[in-house]
Amino acid sequence: MFKSPPIKRSSTAFLQFVIVLVGIGALALMLWEPHLEGRNAHATVFEVYFNDPFLAYAYLASTPFFMALYHAFKVLGYAGRNQVFSPAAVQALRTIKLCALAMIVFVVGAEIFIFSADSDDRAGGVFIGLLIACGAIVMATAAATFERILQNAVDLKSEHELTV
Repeated sequence: MFKSPPIKRSSTAFLQFVIVLVGIGALALMLWEPHLEGRNAHATVFEVYFNDPFLAYAYLASTPFFMALYHAFKVLGYAGRNQVFSPAAVQALRTIKLCALAMIVFVVGAEIFIFSADSDDRAGGVFIGLLIACGAIVMATAAATFERILQNAVDLKSEHELTV
């Protein structure tokens, strides 16, 4: 029986480190950016975080992103232990796909919120929303493709184990 060579542990550890850095960077940006807005320049912490419903929505909407990062970390852990062709890895990819779809739904809600507010400066928010939606579409497509490939491999593996 042909056994695939294990992925180098250092490669998966490096990619897991990159995922942790992305998560820390995103969290730091989410906490730091509201203080830079013109209307929040002289506001107290309470005013910045509790008087802005859109900011609360943005924090809620970031939950699927951080969940997807966590599951990507798990998939890399499975790859490092040479268990990538397992039902757990398929489930983690399915969760990443669903998180990406949830992010798209949240972006659509944010765009509705932006268009319903009286503002003459919507372009920046709309553009950022489109960028996030495009990234989420790519993430959902990649996760769905990898999920299908891994599911086929898991099915073949289980069929092979049944015949042996």
